[in-house]
Amino acid sequence: MPKFLFEANYLSEGLNGLIKEGGTRRLGAVEELFKSLGGTVEAFYFAFGDRDVYIIGELPDNAAAAALSIRVNAAGVTTLKTTVLLTPQEVDDAVKKTAVYRPPGRDLEPEVANWEGEGGHLV
Repeated sequence: MPKFLFEANYLSEGLNGLIKEGGTRRLGAVEELFKSLGGTVEAFYFAFGDRDVYIIGELPDNAAAAALSIRVNAAGVTTLKTTVLLTPQEVDDAVKKTAVYRPPGRDLEPEVANWEGEGGHLV
């Protein structure tokens, strides 16, 4: 099942709700949200810094991740950023694919990028 990283920031109303119900109840609500979309929470952390909450979770597909993000952002008490996470095997599969690419503004013939084995470089 695909994994996603969710980074959340509380707005004023969200912080007041967190103060009222606490961190453990918030985790329970997030676990319920993931479960309702066929997924699970793998990790949930509150944090200092640019983001208030980091969540790693599994969901069946991108549509489920989009549904989660839309629902949370529409509530208006937090902002949520969603990132698709890739496994090392998925990256291995990606670098084996041949792609034709012409950089913007260049009149060169399109280049074909091939990856030379593990630890190799583009040729």
